[in-house]
Amino acid sequence: MNESELDRYSRQLLLPNFDIQGQLNLAQAKVLVIGLGGLGNIAATYLATSGVGYLILADGDQLESSNLPRQVLYDESQIGLNKVDAAAKQIALKNQAVKVEVIAQKLSGDSLLNAVEQADVVLDCTDNFTARQAINRACLSLKKPLVSAAAIRWEGQLVSFLYHQHSAPCYECLYPSLSDQQLSCNESGIVAPVVGLLGVYQALEALKLASGCGKVKHGVLRLFDGFEGEWREMRLTQDPECLACS
Repeated sequence: MNESELDRYSRQLLLPNFDIQGQLNLAQAKVLVIGLGGLGNIAATYLATSGVGYLILADGDQLESSNLPRQVLYDESQIGLNKVDAAAKQIALKNQAVKVEVIAQKLSGDSLLNAVEQADVVLDCTDNFTARQAINRACLSLKKPLVSAAAIRWEGQLVSFLYHQHSAPCYECLYPSLSDQQLSCNESGIVAPVVGLLGVYQALEALKLASGCGKVKHGVLRLFDGFEGEWREMRLTQDPECLACS
């Protein structure tokens, strides 16, 4: 690390269980963020400013004005742009040392497998079940750690799967069947700080995985109720009929 980097990341380097080795691990890590909406824009921002060396940003959507209350990485001048291009520009302003690869399309099939294969950690920040199921199966087959989150109305949830260490349970054990309609913020609404909080939590889990510092629990579902201000936690078990991991 050079003098500028030592100064920039000095507050993280002060942590006795992180220090220089943790920062060096971050700089060498490659993190895939799938979905640059309410979750992904926040997670990508914190990963970039924390010093992750390489970010792969994947999203096929363009920025709309209705996104701005939740997607605070962007500004009004970027409405109509591809989210990945807008995000890459904003991240470059925050930390030029981070290499950013953009994929301006929705990942599926071979493109999804190729992107997941490149990454050390995968963040599922998508907003539909079809994509989440495909991401789960890709990470499971390639043994890549997956950090998945979702938020709707006043509620949010987060769960991490350490597929490089465990093969079960998986995301489909939790949700074997769910329609995209049930996951839609367009229909049900969302409180902006709730999705921001979950995006920050995803970044924290990814930072711990990428740096090798801190504890990440496999298959532990964390549920947040923003209206009541309460967290709950439950440990998942493998579904013996799961089509993905059984």
